[in-house]
Amino acid sequence: MLVASLMCVVCVPAVARKKEFRNVKKVVRGFSAIDTAYIEPQHFEFTAMLQTTFTYDIYELRSPGGQSITFSPDVIMKVGPYFGWRWFFLGYTFDLKNIGFSSDKRKQELDLSIYSSQIGVDFYYRRTGSDYKIRDVNLGDDTDMSGLSPLSFDGLSVGITGASLYYIFNHNRFSYPAAFSQSTCQKISCGSWMAGIGYTRNSLDLDYGKLQDAVNSYMGRTDVKLDSGMMFNSVKYYNANVSVGYGYNWVFAKNCLLNASLSAVLAYKRSKGDTNDGVDEFSFNNVNFDGVGRFGIVYNNMRWYVGASAIIHSNNYRKPRFQTNQVFGSMNIYAGYNFGKKKKYRKK
Repeated sequence: MLVASLMCVVCVPAVARKKEFRNVKKVVRGFSAIDTAYIEPQHFEFTAMLQTTFTYDIYELRSPGGQSITFSPDVIMKVGPYFGWRWFFLGYTFDLKNIGFSSDKRKQELDLSIYSSQIGVDFYYRRTGSDYKIRDVNLGDDTDMSGLSPLSFDGLSVGITGASLYYIFNHNRFSYPAAFSQSTCQKISCGSWMAGIGYTRNSLDLDYGKLQDAVNSYMGRTDVKLDSGMMFNSVKYYNANVSVGYGYNWVFAKNCLLNASLSAVLAYKRSKGDTNDGVDEFSFNNVNFDGVGRFGIVYNNMRWYVGASAIIHSNNYRKPRFQTNQVFGSMNIYAGYNFGKKKKYRKK
C-alpha cells in the first residue's frame, strides 16, 4: 500500500509535465496554423538560394530658414548563397564593389526579418560610415547650388538600430511567408490587418565645418552661410512606437503572387544633441508619424522559386528648429530550389 502511494506521488508530476509539454507544443503549432484552402504549406525540409541584395539610404536635413541638403551614398549591391532548413535560414552576401577589402570599415549593415503565420519580426542595424554624397542643395532662393551635386562628403555619419514586432490578424488565410520567405504558397487572394510595436535608436554626426567649406569652395566666396539649425556636432534620438497596417496577397496567376503592405507608425521620440553655439535647447520630446512599406513578387511551384522583395522605412523628426527625413531599406532578387520532401508528402 505504501509502495503504491509512493508510485502515485512520482507519477503525478510526470503526467503533469507531459500535459504541460503538450500544451506548449499546441501553442507552437498555432503559430503556423493555416487554412489549406487558401495556403499551401511547404512540402520540403531544405532549400538552397542565390540572392542579390541592394541597400539604399537617403538622408535630408532641413532648417527653419528654408535651407535643405540631401545626402545619400551610392547604392550597394551584394550577392551570396543561402541555405535553409525549416524555419532556420543562413547565408552571406559579398559586396561586389569591395571584394577582399573594405573602403570604409565603419560601414556595417544587418537587416533581418522573420515571418511566421501569426507574427513577424524586423531587426536592422546600420552604421553608414562616411561615404555619403551630396545629392541636392537648397541654401536660398537666389543661390544656385546645382553644381555641388553629386559631391563626395565624408563629414556625415548616421547610425540606426531598431526592432519591431507585429501581429497578423487573418493569419490562417493570409501568408506573409508566401511573399517574403517562400515557405508557403498563397492559393487564393487574401488580405489582413496587422498591428505592432517597435523601438529605434538613431545617431547623427555632422561636421558642419566641412559642410561650410564645401559650400565656400563651390561658391568661391564665404558670404553664403549655413543656418544655425545645420550647425551641430551630433544628435541622438530614440523612439518607441506602435503601428497599424494592412497587407494584401494578390494571386494573379497560378503559382504567382504579388504582395503590397503599408503600415502607419505613431512614434514617441526623444532627442539630445550638441549645437555650435552651446545653447541647450537642441533637445525635444516629440510625436511623429513614420511609415513602413513591404512589397514582393514571386513565382513558386514548391520545387523552384524566383522573385523580388523590398522593405522601405521612412523616419522623420519635425520641430521648429531642426528637421530630418530618412528613407532606408533593401531590395532582394533571388532564385532558389527546395529539396528533401517531408515524409507526409512523399508518394507511398
